Amino acid sequence: MRRMTRRLAGRLQDGSWPAPRGLIALKALDGSVRNGLRSGLQTGRLPLLVRKPVPKVYGRIGNLEVRLAEGRRDVLSAQRLRYEVFYEEMSAKPSVIAGMRRLDQDPYDAICDHLLVVDRSGETGPHPKPWTSTRRPSVVGTYRVLRQEVAQRSLGFYTQSEYNIEPLVAAKSPRYRFMELGRSCVLAPYRTKRSVELLWHGLWTYVREHKVDVMIGCASFEGTDPEAHAMALSFLHHHALAPAEWRCRAHDNLYVPMDRLPAEQVNVKAALKELPPLIKAYLRLGAFVGDGAVIDRQFGTTDVLIVLPVEKIDPRYFGHFGAPDEVKSRVAAEA
Repeated sequence: MRRMTRRLAGRLQDGSWPAPRGLIALKALDGSVRNGLRSGLQTGRLPLLVRKPVPKVYGRIGNLEVRLAEGRRDVLSAQRLRYEVFYEEMSAKPSVIAGMRRLDQDPYDAICDHLLVVDRSGETGPHPKPWTSTRRPSVVGTYRVLRQEVAQRSLGFYTQSEYNIEPLVAAKSPRYRFMELGRSCVLAPYRTKRSVELLWHGLWTYVREHKVDVMIGCASFEGTDPEAHAMALSFLHHHALAPAEWRCRAHDNLYVPMDRLPAEQVNVKAALKELPPLIKAYLRLGAFVGDGAVIDRQFGTTDVLIVLPVEKIDPRYFGHFGAPDEVKSRVAAEA
């Protein structure tokens, strides 16, 4: 028996023996676990299974759960979903490579965290065994998030490519911790109150966990003709423009005026009806918008900047998702 386990150890180490299903290749493990497994194989004292880390789950409703992506396979699932929604359902224009791979990818995927809504209806029980699953869980919703400390030591914020957010971040740091939101989408059959609330619950849990003070990011109108959204854009300019201390402006070469109609010509009821659901949800929470819109030709959208300080969120939502830390008290203490 000992001779057999030593032989197995050698073959796993040199890569000539495929790891059994449910085991992890030695090179994929951290040093302490790898050394322990190697020792166990050599001595014959080997645990039956070495399992992958359990993903961090933030909540469940029925067969749906919201959790953080765990590893490359989860990120690829999010990228496939984004391609299906942005490129196949909507009007984004893929590069040749993206079209061949059917993936929405960019360099930011490697440094961001990815929130996933996963449909586990093909599995049995809350923690199914591999042999009881009829199919892999399906990723049906996603949000990409980037914390300030990660952005600053790597690529910066993606939003900076459209809006000059650096002065705001510099002025508010370190008292306020920023986090960027992006690439939000849900598969069409799952665009129900339950799925969207679960995604928001995961996002809010992440915000509380990392003590985030300000959420920023771009939200979009479909289409690249701002005149088609004149009423809604004008409403945002006249009624939701960020106050001076929170305001960021689109870069001059990208700037599209939002005040396309004077305030007295804005029909509030009609404008609210025209707003995309995501933008409407941000406004309900207490978000502001930046100065100017930006046309994104690749994604076929008209973008607006969302700025959402946690301290401005309407407290009535805390009863449903949970209250944040006492942000105002902490910020005041650090002033």
